[in-house]
Amino acid sequence: MVSINPTTDDLNAVVETLQSKVAEELVLPQGYSVAFEGEYQAQQDARRTIFIMCVMILLLIIFLLYSYFKTFSFVWLVLSIIPISLIGGVFYTSMTLNNISIATLVGFIAVTGIAARNNIMLLSHYLHLMRHEGEAFTREMVVRGTLERLVPILMTAISAGLALTPLIMAADEPGKEILNPVAIVIVGGLISSTLLGLAVTPAIFYAFFQKSAEKSIRLGAAASE
Repeated sequence: MVSINPTTDDLNAVVETLQSKVAEELVLPQGYSVAFEGEYQAQQDARRTIFIMCVMILLLIIFLLYSYFKTFSFVWLVLSIIPISLIGGVFYTSMTLNNISIATLVGFIAVTGIAARNNIMLLSHYLHLMRHEGEAFTREMVVRGTLERLVPILMTAISAGLALTPLIMAADEPGKEILNPVAIVIVGGLISSTLLGLAVTPAIFYAFFQKSAEKSIRLGAAASE
């Protein structure tokens, strides 16, 4: 057994470099093999598990969103806005950590949930205004719906950001190696998901989703209640 303790933050890059050098320079006798284990192997297993679970949960989310809106158009709208919402998390992580680990993946999952919740809140309120308050599909209705949901969305983002700020400031303290990357991703993602969600979602809804909104209301979707 050969053991190393890399001081770099990017463990995967170190192991991948070692793997390529071993494959090029080491000739093993018959019956011998090399395995790279330890923290690297644990990270690979965890990533594989997270990927499988994300696929399963994504299918469940699609089913739930369709049952809520009664049209796939809103399902794709909610899901397509999520990658845009993660821009801040990716940018802040690249500036501070320059490394994607299991902790950062957990942070991205958390931001994804918050971004989806905000988009669903906006869309369902638009449908509610059209169904129960006599609003037509107009720019004024979209502006009104966005302003009425502005405070809850901002309160969620600000409270979560303030709660995670101490973890960001304690980057060099022992014991914060896991929590600090999670906090960095969530705070960065909250900033972009909140600002872009309040701008992009209403604009796309008003530009392309009039027929989908009318269909959802006609079918009595739960989102319009």
